[in-house]
Amino acid sequence: MINNQLQFLSKTADILTNEFDSTRLTEELKSLLKEIISFKSLDIYIYDNVTNTMRDYINSWSIVEDRDDIYKSFESIKGQDFVINSKAYKLPTVISDITFKINSLYMPIVRDEKVFGLININFEDNTSINMNFLFLMKIFASQVSLKLQNILLNEQSKINVEFHDSMKNIAKIIETQYELNYIVPIIGEMLDRFITDHLIYVFLKCDNEYKLIWPKACKDERIYDALKQLTPETEYILTNNDKIGAFPLKSEEGEISGCIVARSTLDALSKRDISYLEQLTRQSAITINRANSYSRILQYATIDALTNLNNRRQFEHRLGQEIATTKRQNNPLCAMMIDIDFFKKVNDTYGHASGDAVLRGVASIIKSALRESDIPSRYGGEEFAVLLPYTHIQEAKIVGERLRKAIESSPIPVSIEDSDIKSINVTISMGLAEFNNKETGEELFERADKALYEAKESGRNRVCLA
Repeated sequence: MINNQLQFLSKTADILTNEFDSTRLTEELKSLLKEIISFKSLDIYIYDNVTNTMRDYINSWSIVEDRDDIYKSFESIKGQDFVINSKAYKLPTVISDITFKINSLYMPIVRDEKVFGLININFEDNTSINMNFLFLMKIFASQVSLKLQNILLNEQSKINVEFHDSMKNIAKIIETQYELNYIVPIIGEMLDRFITDHLIYVFLKCDNEYKLIWPKACKDERIYDALKQLTPETEYILTNNDKIGAFPLKSEEGEISGCIVARSTLDALSKRDISYLEQLTRQSAITINRANSYSRILQYATIDALTNLNNRRQFEHRLGQEIATTKRQNNPLCAMMIDIDFFKKVNDTYGHASGDAVLRGVASIIKSALRESDIPSRYGGEEFAVLLPYTHIQEAKIVGERLRKAIESSPIPVSIEDSDIKSINVTISMGLAEFNNKETGEELFERADKALYEAKESGRNRVCLA
């Protein structure tokens, strides 16, 4: 008997030293337990003291609902060794030969003498156990407790590392970008990856109204109701049973410049989530405020800092000049709109530093493929605009195809940490339009932009004419 018990505990220790996922770990424990007794099920529940709920360890930490027996057992087992058939017991100091029938057994998962979870075994009908079995299960539960302590500590450490990485990455954005329409979606994506249980929305305040910047749509009117309640003194607002949280972005003067909103249809925001979101919102506000400052400084500059092409302001200035020249001299003029295909996937897969390298690489190829008289510009984000003076549409198509093929066939050097990848291949979609004397420069580029949309909708990596 003693040898069998020692073998069981030795095998348990062997299982618990492996880095199994929750499903595999539980299956291994079930298989081992079936060597000594028949039972129906084995489950592990962990108490979440932030939300005051039991979490199912096997089923992705989902909340356990409509199981009063679990919550009652959790309360009654404190200070006891077991809950057997719905009654709490403490083991005697002396083992007796008593046997009795059992339907269910709850064992405490303990850390620092405090119960933080339960192991639940439901048995086959008419199963009998003795005191030896209970002593064995007490040691078994202690072994499992140590394993789960380590798992929870590792999970929390991982979350802390991811949090500090998010803070650092949000702070680093401003090193290469200052356009809010580019920066804010990146911040939204970073927050969304970290706060995985809630949907994230980022708003900026324009003319005293909140404009959704990321993602593209928000149909929950309760979010807009929460935004209306924000004041400069507001730290954050929780609504809808704490399932919606609004965290204002504040300027250096203390005024509200926007808001980050977290929304869930399932769980309320925990104290931990709120703390993380407060800190991430503050870091986001600092980054956005710096971007605004840089934008004001650079609004009179002509060159885009990342790509060394004309910036959008200079492009619009040159567009006006070229339209006037074209009308006066009756020369042809074409407009080219370019978009890097699946650029978001580049950022998500390889990181934003690699995304910036791709933007610089594509800009360099565009510049080298054009004539001295052509006017390439970074239009915003991953879009480029090019003016082709003295060029008819069919000539522009030849230039566009040559440029498309050059980018498709040119690996762009990148540097990715902990990776052997040294370059990335990307493609572009392009829309072309030729100016007619009845339209404005804006209308010309609207037609080129529609052609670009057609190129993207019809499969990407192609040139379409307006």
